[in-house]
Amino acid sequence: MSAHLPRPSYAAVLRVPHARRTFTAALTARLSYGTVGLAMLLSVTRATGSYAVCGAVLSLFGATTVCLMPLRACLIDRHGPRRALLPMSVLHGTLLCVLAALTWRPGAPAVPIAACAALAGACAPPLGPTMRALWSELVADADLLRRAYSLDGVAEELLFVSGPALVGALTAVGPPAAGLLLSALVNVGGTCFFVTSPALPGPRPAPARRPRGSARGLLPPVAVALGAGLALSGVELLVAAFATERSYDTSLVPWVLGALSAGSALGGLVGGAVRWRVPARIRLHRFAAGLGVVIAAAGLAPGLWSLTGAVALAGAFVAPALTTAYLLADETAGEGARTQAGAWVNMGVNAGSSGGAVVAGLLIGRLPLALCFALMGGAALLAAVTAVAAGAVGGRAAGEARAGVAAPSRSR
Repeated sequence: MSAHLPRPSYAAVLRVPHARRTFTAALTARLSYGTVGLAMLLSVTRATGSYAVCGAVLSLFGATTVCLMPLRACLIDRHGPRRALLPMSVLHGTLLCVLAALTWRPGAPAVPIAACAALAGACAPPLGPTMRALWSELVADADLLRRAYSLDGVAEELLFVSGPALVGALTAVGPPAAGLLLSALVNVGGTCFFVTSPALPGPRPAPARRPRGSARGLLPPVAVALGAGLALSGVELLVAAFATERSYDTSLVPWVLGALSAGSALGGLVGGAVRWRVPARIRLHRFAAGLGVVIAAAGLAPGLWSLTGAVALAGAFVAPALTTAYLLADETAGEGARTQAGAWVNMGVNAGSSGGAVVAGLLIGRLPLALCFALMGGAALLAAVTAVAAGAVGGRAAGEARAGVAAPSRSR
């Protein structure tokens, strides 16, 4: 199933046997995660007439989706994606259809809506971590694998840009709850196509013993993912506050945030094409530090256009940082736990995104915007420092293990 290709490129990634079909199916299913957020926001707000209820429903959905992702990924590693993914997807899609029925008309009760959303999030299939783990099965060449991960990250970025636009077009001709039906359809349909791919491996026996240091090895990529997610979600609010404070038209804000996505896509493609001589663990904290410095400096921008340039430059560090985090997590986990490792990084990004919005919301209006940008950048810098410290500790532990020195026990 693995492929060794002499000239790694993005086209070569898609020429790997079964890669194009499998990747297309995964992207189709993952499109639902780009549509469901806005669809749920619009449908719940219309059905209940309360932004407070909508916020609570979205929080419950996000919490169960993110916090239970490693558990769902563990089931996939244990039973294989063929057995585990499809039941999750069918249940997730069914609950989204029930939620669409509950919110189809105004006047729906809040408690059943919240319960249904929480359950839908609890069984959302971890398609991204599964696909990234599968790339390691499909591709043996290290340079080609890095390109595969970069391509995956850029494609995912585009899904989260195009998904809301698709929901907007759909709600122009139908009720907002139709977006929930669309999310259910693409998730279940794409997952059905995905699990029939001959590239998918079967279940593996659980390892008798977890490799020493595997949890410690996951700390740097998870920390960077957490810091990046926190910084980026904070920047989204800060850009809106910047435009308001300087009396710019707020309709320009989406274009500034679009520059962030464009910079991330371009940075991901360039980062995947470069043959790095620096190890992944070093690249990881350098990308995180670069992201933090640029975000901190963005608060000094004299106007909206210079801020747009700074945000685009910050975006150029995002996809390389997250791609490297996923690659490093994959290397750390080894056989039988790759989906879980990717899920922890994914959880870090999403948890940081949720926390960053809250932190930025509390800071705006209480501190100068330049200081707010500096604090958001500081989150990414702190993640870089954590990655360096954890990598140094992990390197010493690995050296002791190779030398046959037992690590000191820690009392309970």
